[in-house]
Amino acid sequence: MVKHFKTASRLRGISPSDIRRLFSLAQGIPGVISLGIGEPDFVPPPHVRDAAKQAFDEGKTHYMHTAGIPELRVALMKKTKRDYGLSYDPESEVLVTIGGTEAIFLALLTVINPGDEVLVPDPGFVCYRPSILMSEGVPVSMPLLEENSFTLNAETVMSLITKKSRVIIINSPNNPTGSVLSHDDLAGLAKLAVEHDLIVISDEVYEKMTYDDAKHYCLPTFPGMRERTIVVNSFSKTYAMTGLRVGYALGPKELIAPMMLAHQFTTACVSGPAQYAAISALEGPQNCVRDMVQEFKRRRRFLHARLNEIEGFRCGLPKGAFYIFSNIQEFEMPSKKFAAHLLNRAKVVTVPGSSFGECGEGYLRFSYATAHEKIEEALDRIEKAVKGFR
Repeated sequence: MVKHFKTASRLRGISPSDIRRLFSLAQGIPGVISLGIGEPDFVPPPHVRDAAKQAFDEGKTHYMHTAGIPELRVALMKKTKRDYGLSYDPESEVLVTIGGTEAIFLALLTVINPGDEVLVPDPGFVCYRPSILMSEGVPVSMPLLEENSFTLNAETVMSLITKKSRVIIINSPNNPTGSVLSHDDLAGLAKLAVEHDLIVISDEVYEKMTYDDAKHYCLPTFPGMRERTIVVNSFSKTYAMTGLRVGYALGPKELIAPMMLAHQFTTACVSGPAQYAAISALEGPQNCVRDMVQEFKRRRRFLHARLNEIEGFRCGLPKGAFYIFSNIQEFEMPSKKFAAHLLNRAKVVTVPGSSFGECGEGYLRFSYATAHEKIEEALDRIEKAVKGFR
């Protein structure tokens, strides 16, 4: 060991992910059911798998273009034009990344300076705060409250803006709460971003997963937002391609160019076969997406109804993503301890709300991206296990 070694100060305040910790623990427990990690229990559709296999067979396993192979960038341009009427130059405004998480990190690394404030959803995706801290920024919580259906409004955000505010992160549909921002909510936030000259990172990885009357709106479609928004998206959730690690960022070339520079010197490029699989996902039949979302919708209603039948749990019906964020405050137990009890007594993995920020304390996140029969069994186990908690 090197004498007098100290970890770099930029890592202070960053703890390992509870999601990954619980995922690793669960691997060693026979019979465990995981409602923890946010990963569809589907496999990529056949045409996507075939494209990856073909790429391997054709030897497309060498270094690829740093920004992503041209064919994929063009396919992403066409997808965005088709879905939202937005035009992005595939040469300078599209960057293919190692999942959406790298895109988030690169965006923060390249747009904030030490001491800049970043407004971040709380509770919010576990990668936001560590990425801000490693970029030497200052995270500022935007509380998502149960009484407001875990949504954001411009009035709340306005009260948090200071002279140091530089970036706002918006995530809709939201992880971990499943909330979806309305058109009016987003219009108000967009107006605020323009007025205060904020850069916006819009995390839209759950764009295809909305239910009932909820609708996803792409943030750059709002007035003044095209030139100040970095859209982050991924193939992981929509096409069940989590392990292939293909994400992307869209934005004006002034914001994408520095991200591409940082990407070049950290990861060089995304796997070739994974990129060809991504092209096939975009250009092939989309019934696989519709079928998966329809199944998530069925599980969502069951999990919501069943959880509310168990004394001590209280949750609303989420409008997007594949999570339910349940209130557990009646148990009068910290969420991390409660999740540990469920793992030990029921052999069920959930994620403590505190993993997603201070405002997440008093809640547990349940993922319904696992088989319906496993969800049923898990809830039966939980009901038995919690009888002695209260």
